[in-house]
Amino acid sequence: MYLTGEEEAILSGERGEAVAKLMKLLVTLGELYEADRMLKVSSVHVSGVSYKNIGMPGLSLLEDLASQGAKAQAWVRATLNPSGMDLEKWRLMSVSENFAEKQLQVYEAFKRMGISEGLTCTPYEDGNRPSLGENVAWAESSAIAYANSILGARTNRESGITALASAITGRTPNYGFHLEENRKPTLLVKVEAQLENALDFGGLGYLVGLNHGNAVPYFRGVKAGGLEEFKALGSAMACSGAVALYHVEDLTPEAGKFKEELKGLEKVKVSRETLKRVFERFPKEGKGFDCVFLGCPHCSLEKLKRIAEMVEGKQVKGRLWLCTSRRVYSEALRLGLVNVLEEAGALVLRDTCLVVAPLKEMEVETVLTDSFKAAHYLAGSLEASLANTNECVEAALEGELNRDEA
Repeated sequence: MYLTGEEEAILSGERGEAVAKLMKLLVTLGELYEADRMLKVSSVHVSGVSYKNIGMPGLSLLEDLASQGAKAQAWVRATLNPSGMDLEKWRLMSVSENFAEKQLQVYEAFKRMGISEGLTCTPYEDGNRPSLGENVAWAESSAIAYANSILGARTNRESGITALASAITGRTPNYGFHLEENRKPTLLVKVEAQLENALDFGGLGYLVGLNHGNAVPYFRGVKAGGLEEFKALGSAMACSGAVALYHVEDLTPEAGKFKEELKGLEKVKVSRETLKRVFERFPKEGKGFDCVFLGCPHCSLEKLKRIAEMVEGKQVKGRLWLCTSRRVYSEALRLGLVNVLEEAGALVLRDTCLVVAPLKEMEVETVLTDSFKAAHYLAGSLEASLANTNECVEAALEGELNRDEA
């Protein structure tokens, strides 16, 4: 693999041993995938921020890198994935002092490396929004799918450590989805079902990911979709499978140039009946929930407005937790939405997501959510049920889920 003089210098230790090791990691990765060279990246999103996920080994690694002077490149827009708690409201989440102490140490290590922004799974709503064709290095599966598919940026499915290495070196190997030929669709999905809300988009994504792994799907028959719908579609495909890029006919930026590439592709049809079956993976038994959780991926401003309209002047029964990014939270606070939501008894959180929070010590055992991604990951440790956003909010207000199964 060709390296520039600057890259060779980094590899030989000119910026210190820690940075040399991170460059070596990226070079080894590039050689494994037969990359011809390194690419300069303009944007990085780093996962592995929750202490619940990385534990003491991860914290020790981050502190070692920080103490050795590893620093993100100034030209790289670098953001962090959610931590295990809201850095200010963690006591309201019933997070223990011990966990909070460790989580704050994780964040401090990242800050010392020059990465302190974000703490969100939706960096594209928090100032880190690459443009069409831009080479970036993102971790966080749902954000990767959004960046590749909706923004048309180019990233592979990075891990937390490779994304961190890219932030510090400013490089990523030129392979995978950085190459035009790998962005072509490999599966044609004919959508016959009418998609009525974001949960339906999530169901479609979950089904495709489950059955087709790391395909590059091309969706035909999706009539419309916005921010929440495409967040749901991509995040579900990325968790049930490993989909990092998809195209939607007439709606996503690269779909048009691949219309001639569809001949001979494997074809699948998705009917309403097919879609219904995927919902059955998350049974609706039980009326009460320890927590109604919305914001996986993080809530947009529009979603918070919609929820605020539903709860204004009312009072929730039990816990209604809403997770969002710092930037969206600030705007929601300015507009008075946070006050409306919290007066109704909701808890509006930044910096975190229930999926990466220490749920056992928070005494959360049953969750109702509008997110296939959240249900998928939470189901491993507790009871998770699915309903659309309106049904979730009504359940929080009523204290139980009343759902029309038809």
